[in-house]
Amino acid sequence: MKLKKLYIILALAIASTTLQAQDSVRYTGKTLVNADYHHGQLTPVVGVHSIQTFRANREYPALAENFGWTYNHAPMIAYWNDKFYVEYLSDKLGESIPPGQTFLQSSADGYTWTKPDVIFPIYRITDGTTKEGRTDVAKDLDAVMHQRMGFYISTKNVFLVLGFYAISFDAKDDPNDGNGIGRVVREIQPDGKYGPIYFIHYNPKWSEKNTLYPHYTRSKNKAFVEACKELLANKLMTQQWNEEADRKDPLITLQKQYKAFNYYHLNDGRVVGFWKNALTAISTDEGKTWPENAHRAPGFVNSNAKFWGQKTADGNYATVYNPSEYRWPLAVSTSKNGLDYNNLLLVNGEVAPMRYGGNYKSYGPQYVRGIIEGNGKPKDGKMWLTYSMNKEDIWVSSVTLPVTEVVNEPVNDDFAKLPDATALSMWNIYSPLWAPVKLENKTLVLKDKDPFDYAKAERVFPSSNKVITEFSITPKQNNFGLMEIELQDVRGMATVRLTFDSTGTLSAKAGARYKNFMTYKAGEQYNIKIKLDAFTRFYTITVNGKDVLTSLAFQPVAEVSRIVFRTGEVRRFPHVDTPADQTYDLPNAGESEKNEAIYSIQYLKTSKW
Repeated sequence: MKLKKLYIILALAIASTTLQAQDSVRYTGKTLVNADYHHGQLTPVVGVHSIQTFRANREYPALAENFGWTYNHAPMIAYWNDKFYVEYLSDKLGESIPPGQTFLQSSADGYTWTKPDVIFPIYRITDGTTKEGRTDVAKDLDAVMHQRMGFYISTKNVFLVLGFYAISFDAKDDPNDGNGIGRVVREIQPDGKYGPIYFIHYNPKWSEKNTLYPHYTRSKNKAFVEACKELLANKLMTQQWNEEADRKDPLITLQKQYKAFNYYHLNDGRVVGFWKNALTAISTDEGKTWPENAHRAPGFVNSNAKFWGQKTADGNYATVYNPSEYRWPLAVSTSKNGLDYNNLLLVNGEVAPMRYGGNYKSYGPQYVRGIIEGNGKPKDGKMWLTYSMNKEDIWVSSVTLPVTEVVNEPVNDDFAKLPDATALSMWNIYSPLWAPVKLENKTLVLKDKDPFDYAKAERVFPSSNKVITEFSITPKQNNFGLMEIELQDVRGMATVRLTFDSTGTLSAKAGARYKNFMTYKAGEQYNIKIKLDAFTRFYTITVNGKDVLTSLAFQPVAEVSRIVFRTGEVRRFPHVDTPADQTYDLPNAGESEKNEAIYSIQYLKTSKW
């Protein structure tokens, strides 16, 4: 009898363990990141367009947001009234060092963005203010901002933007310790104007009597008040307020100090929650209750950067995060059911130079957020993401759905014949404000006047060890600028590199040296064919119908599957041994190049041989 009871107990334990495993988000893929490379040696998702929306500039504030602040981070994104909106917080020099404020940008297409508006301005803290656990006393002190939630669209289509005014006495103080002032809200109206600022929720010790803005219930706009009440009753939305809220705030369901909450619904109605460090838990009642403890999602690699999850427009699921102990690369993993993730692909593998040092500024594309449930559905059906680069510049990326890394058909992109709306749908572009990538006059144009960053366009094609690539390119100058063209394998390892340099020379990399095989002229079109045998490593270059070089590939690969056009050299800084904190600014950080280099691509074709 005792033995039978033991069997029953063991069976129940096994069943419980199995059920728990089945109910856990997990990564079962075999792909892992190699952080020695900014791209992690991950295969790129086909059709990702990464666009810089804001570029910090201390020396020339008018070219930025009119303030010249250089800590810009934690962006949020929404889609409403046929526009994208991005909110991000900003500090003058470094993280959580006053003063702070929050900015807002908008875009009709996701590619061209407005100059940032101040949506929540600098807030002067009352002299004499103190914080629990500290001996500091506020004197001429401004607040900083810290929010994990940016937007809310009510069921009656009222669009709210939110922020949180926090108190930080010095560089090591914690703005999300529950001792801040409170959360503010205002309406974004259909005509693009902004309503008044109100407090929607106070932290202890704060009220209308000792704050600068009234409580939202004072508003005479009934629809706005109703939207605020609706938000306050939404347990999933207010769970995002956890970090800044008082540690015993009854508004917050799960009061553990997990960070950067976001969520999605499974097809059976349950809610999957995510936090930093790939923590996860499942709620069965719309976030009214959660398990006592979240757990680390098995198999996922993530440090203390944000971890984003969402159901995508194609009915699948995606998690987007930095899958390393560093904040590079930015990658995506997909799932059919929202629980089982088995791939890992590249979204953004660039780490631009950090131009301005500052407190807790980390290298890389980080703190990613997508459009959370209820905050709009872009008409293009893509997954739109926002993140900061180095906690300095703000970016968005659009990801074509369904997420795939495979191209089965040879490339035959003649831009003169392709519709503008879809001409770049299979291309991956990296487009800084000072080095844009776009279609102009039925050609693919890469421009560059950025001393610190570059333009990049890449096209995936069917993988092969014997491939012919043909393209037409016109450099608009030959005495400045740089264009590097590479054939790469699935891991981003280049085997052939051609270079249009700043001396009018067209060369090819040959081991540690370059072979200069011809000169080029400004404004002249060059029809180039590269015929490569990856097994023998030999390739032949033909320019305008004439064979100009037969050479050996500078690095062995088994096959090639993409071509990259890039207006700068390969970047290898920072690396895994680079100190975490950069305390210096780069020389002439706000300057652009005197001349803008321009390269136009007329067509690209690939074939096997």
